[in-house]
Amino acid sequence: MADEKGLTSRAADFSAWYNEVVQRAELADYSPVRGSMIIRPYGYGIWELMQRVLDDMFKATGHQNAYFPLFIPLSFIAREAEHVEGFAKEMALVTHTRLIHGPDGALIPDPDSKLEEPLIVRPTSETIIYDAFAKWVQSYRDLPLLINQWANVVRWEMRTRLFLRTAEFLWQEGHTAHASESDAEQEATRILGIYRQFQDEWLALGVITGVKSPAEKFPGADRTYALEALMQDNRALQCGTSHMLGQNFARQFELKFQAESGQEEYAWNTSWGVSTRMIGGLVMGHGDDTGLVLPPRVAPTQVVVVPIYRNDAEQGLVLEKAAAVAAALRQQGVRVHVDARDTLKPGPKYYEWERKGVPLRIEIGPRDVAAGKLMLVLRLELPGLARKEALPEAEAIDGLPGRLEQYQRALLAAAVRRREANSYRGVRSYQDARAIIEGTGGFVYAGWCGSGDCEAKVKEETKATIRVLPGEEFRTPDAPTNCMVCGAPAQSEAVWARAY
Repeated sequence: MADEKGLTSRAADFSAWYNEVVQRAELADYSPVRGSMIIRPYGYGIWELMQRVLDDMFKATGHQNAYFPLFIPLSFIAREAEHVEGFAKEMALVTHTRLIHGPDGALIPDPDSKLEEPLIVRPTSETIIYDAFAKWVQSYRDLPLLINQWANVVRWEMRTRLFLRTAEFLWQEGHTAHASESDAEQEATRILGIYRQFQDEWLALGVITGVKSPAEKFPGADRTYALEALMQDNRALQCGTSHMLGQNFARQFELKFQAESGQEEYAWNTSWGVSTRMIGGLVMGHGDDTGLVLPPRVAPTQVVVVPIYRNDAEQGLVLEKAAAVAAALRQQGVRVHVDARDTLKPGPKYYEWERKGVPLRIEIGPRDVAAGKLMLVLRLELPGLARKEALPEAEAIDGLPGRLEQYQRALLAAAVRRREANSYRGVRSYQDARAIIEGTGGFVYAGWCGSGDCEAKVKEETKATIRVLPGEEFRTPDAPTNCMVCGAPAQSEAVWARAY
């Protein structure tokens, strides 16, 4: 059911609402290639802001950017058995190098151009990067090697959704080599911390963190650490992963070094990544029935100024003031846009910018100019913040960066409150867990014996998976000591949920 503006409500059809918000906010559009998407300038602007912040965070911890080929020899992928098994069904292959016209005039692959070895279009880069690392590393003095790349990835997904799951997407992937297991473990958890800081402080998602179960970990990793956010339909969204790879890839690619002892040893590796999927998380984590809601820190436009006038005389006066206000805000580092279009009345402009999630709107009319005031309107009304307030111009301009930060923190607080309100702790029986999963949904915290059979049973019967074995900060005090499925002693607490 659509509202008066034609947008399907979240309660009526969350999936349809999501798709409509993404398109109406001009974040992305469908591509002629099935399963791929076009990221529009507004959506790409959000991604650029994410890139900028994360790139600075990676470089501050000693990482350097590089770029590795899009094409990977099939033999490279095949070297790590668990890795190839995990990606086998998603790989796109290049088998020929040119086309020719066939007997009926249609273009076909030239049989004479068939590659001696097929090439895989990059699903992830562990194999080709560790082959290069093996050439670059000879001694412990070459370690740690800390590399990141910003790239595109192709995974042949059958069921796709804009940003959340597409055949091609954008991401960053970090790859590192270390002299010891403890150094690699420290790196994997450090990156998890960076991701959490970014997703809480910039995206305001209120994620939980922990380690994946063996069945859910990255193919070829010893351990996978993950961040999970709870969306407004009470499904989980994996927002990033950091993998402790051990020496699995180093052994396959002869990534060795001479240790301080003089002995030759295999390096220890990590890999980690986040992607444009985070934009989908912003939509589902914060949006409402009007449209997109953006945290100020990742909003391409943080403030929109809407001039209000009835005639040419008022127009000149108001536009002059709007330009001056925008200039003053830009000097404070605020990303501001003046909507001076005379083809739309103020009302439709308000709705357009609300639909696109702009955090704050400034309305300026001739009476405001005469009174020396500005009307400030936040995209959402949140606890502790007035949604609409008329303030003296100087006070409004000086206080606006602080107001945006208040709004940012309030979004995070709201996300955490909603997550905790839909987190069910101390669940002791599978019957109770199943009722939650199949009813309201949310995070179910329960004991787990560590058995893959118990994990598979829950997945098969409810479509819920173990999202993480929660880190210490997120664990339940006095958590159940028995597995909710079989009743055996619990090996750990697990967080179960249906997920995207």
